Amino acid sequence: MKKNIILSLLLAVLAFGAQAQKFRALDKSPRDIAYFPDHFAHDRKDGEKALVKVSYSRPYLKGREVFGKLEPYGKVWRTGADESTEIKFYQDATFGGKKVKAGTYSLFSIPGEKEWTLILSSDLDYWGAYKYKEANDVLRVTAPVKKADAPIENFSIVFEKVSDTSAKMFLGWDSAVVEVPVTF
Repeated sequence: MKKNIILSLLLAVLAFGAQAQKFRALDKSPRDIAYFPDHFAHDRKDGEKALVKVSYSRPYLKGREVFGKLEPYGKVWRTGADESTEIKFYQDATFGGKKVKAGTYSLFSIPGEKEWTLILSSDLDYWGAYKYKEANDVLRVTAPVKKADAPIENFSIVFEKVSDTSAKMFLGWDSAVVEVPVTF
């Protein structure tokens, strides 16, 4: 009887401890994924596999002036928030007119007032761009900056289909929109 009471108390303590587990709050810059072909598009064919996937965090504008202030012109940016943005090509591709092998890369940017430099780096699993090394660049491309029709509250990446094997990748935040062609 005494053993049963002790065992019951022990199990109650363990159960209470498991229920007291604390989990992290939601990130302030939620993670998102952009695909081409878009896995949620209505014109997607059944069984169609992604050709490219971008995993990134989406910081909020919150009334701030981003480019030139929060993210200075001419400095390497992680292209989002928190963990660096990663882009995975499922097959060899052309990104901004330059050939890139299938694989996963970090996507960094150097924002400018009139154009951005987009960088694919072989270094993965970065927090921010604090340890960015130019020596690990796989390629760099430049793309002009266009003015958004309206402020973009959350940093966003989206693919617009051009054909079954090509798309335009758009990056947008605040009043800036950058377009990069991608073909397979």
